[in-house]
Amino acid sequence: MATFTSSALAAPRILFEVSFKEPQAHYAEIKMEISGLRKDYIDIKMPVWTPGSYLVREYSRHVESLEACDEAGERMPVKKISKNTWRITAGKKDQVIVNYRIYGFEVSVRTNFIDDAHAFLSPAATFMYVDGLLDHPAEVTIVPYRTWSKISTGLEPVAGKPNTFHAPDFDILFDSPIEVGNQDIFTFEAAGVHHEIAMVGGGNYDKERLKSDCAAIVEEATRIFGVNPNKRYVFIVHNYQSGGGGLEHLNSTVLGASRNGYQNERSYVGFLGLVAHEYFHLWHVKRLRPIELGPFDYDAENYTTALWIMEGFTAYYDNLILRRCGFLSENAYLQALAGDVNTVENRAGNRIQPVALASFDAWIKYYRPDENSANTSVSYYNKGALLAMMLDLKILAATQGQKRLDDVLKAAYEEFYVKKQRGFEEHELQALIEDIAGVSVADIFRAAHTVEPLDYNQYLNAVGYELVDHNRGHELPDFGVSTSVSDGRIVVTGVNRGSGAWDGGINVKDELIAINGERLDNGGRELNRILQTAAVGDKLDVLVARDGKLRELSITLNRDTKGAFSIIPLQHATAEQESLGRIWLSR
Repeated sequence: MATFTSSALAAPRILFEVSFKEPQAHYAEIKMEISGLRKDYIDIKMPVWTPGSYLVREYSRHVESLEACDEAGERMPVKKISKNTWRITAGKKDQVIVNYRIYGFEVSVRTNFIDDAHAFLSPAATFMYVDGLLDHPAEVTIVPYRTWSKISTGLEPVAGKPNTFHAPDFDILFDSPIEVGNQDIFTFEAAGVHHEIAMVGGGNYDKERLKSDCAAIVEEATRIFGVNPNKRYVFIVHNYQSGGGGLEHLNSTVLGASRNGYQNERSYVGFLGLVAHEYFHLWHVKRLRPIELGPFDYDAENYTTALWIMEGFTAYYDNLILRRCGFLSENAYLQALAGDVNTVENRAGNRIQPVALASFDAWIKYYRPDENSANTSVSYYNKGALLAMMLDLKILAATQGQKRLDDVLKAAYEEFYVKKQRGFEEHELQALIEDIAGVSVADIFRAAHTVEPLDYNQYLNAVGYELVDHNRGHELPDFGVSTSVSDGRIVVTGVNRGSGAWDGGINVKDELIAINGERLDNGGRELNRILQTAAVGDKLDVLVARDGKLRELSITLNRDTKGAFSIIPLQHATAEQESLGRIWLSR
């Protein structure tokens, strides 16, 4: 493990100390020492978002009691000049000491959470930076609460300074989450890299199995890119009664999991999929990236249309890696892939929003879903994964199985991250793919920017598989609502675009009371009976309560356009098709 000495830090110096006087109230105390600037005033700023989570989260809303003084303790005037900027009148003094508190009580992989058991620090939500000095190094000293004994972070320790860590610049600091508490820590070696797993919150996990299975994922991901850029990597896993989610970092990740889900095979494989997804980001996003995603502007949105490539390709590879490692059977893998098709094709927003625009609008839509989101938007994860599949299969077919998407990503990593040391533009990646495949992929890149239907079988058939819709040929009626039961009432939570309910005027928050004069039970039995015996074109008299008033609506049942998709072997496939299919799904 590399270490640093404080003498290696060039002036000006920026030092932080984090302590916990009232963790039970969800507070941390931050001391920031700035020396060597000698300016009339210094502006310090709190990031408004964190890389990898594309939403302005306004971290400064959790800052309070910010004060500044010199080395002798003499107070300096502080004025807040914007939502995330404080101006300190420093009078050209050599040292400025800033003290502030942060509140953290939000369970997620991207926000601070502090209680009497542990503290998870999302650095962008914790540490301020001096305006104009993002490229300067920083030192962070953690003073654990009296009952805590462990610190887990990807930051490198400073030699001779207990609980003190070095960040070469603030981009790296903001990309290095910190867990402080009594987490269960165990390690394994894979791909020449030392890996640490920090388990927070307990759980029924099997350490030896986890180490072995995570190592297999690490080895396969490293094989794809040909090199592992780290010497050390940290998994911070927060185990909850029910949890999920992950966020990638340069040499670490933060994962959410269900503490008692490790002994359930389906839940456990789902967790391994999360591990594979976030570890794949080590290359794909954190190093190989769109040109817009770095260097970052921490004051505002950083727009890109390429999240269908970054998150979508990663979502394709997470399950593919599980297949290659033997954690998914061929049938289970194809079911997972068909699940993406069902998710995309049965979402009305897929015909409204191009997936590239979904990427661009992530800042205002993806993290702020509402009752109409399914009708207006599509996920760049699911649809991006399907576009990645199409690229993979097209490359396989064009090169007779000699090349595939793996080869593209490895070449792109070398070309843009290693050689050019910059992000790529979308047209550059397309050109690289076409150079490797020897065939145009303009159809797939064009599909990312339109809402035209995807011809999956054009690509699947080439490798001996086909997508089938088990609803095709059936005339099924579509009432078109989703509901929940609240206080014994059946309440509408969503209305599907183009359905009978949509055309007939049923609203979200309507209480469904009766249909055709029959009172509905809150178990849904009567509603199911009515719909199971109805036909396309039937009219239903629906009694609803809306804002305390009764209304009767006439609903005509439209044809249900949703599919029930699966991927199966192609009948009468040629030997060449079967050979390509074996390459595609080989372990």
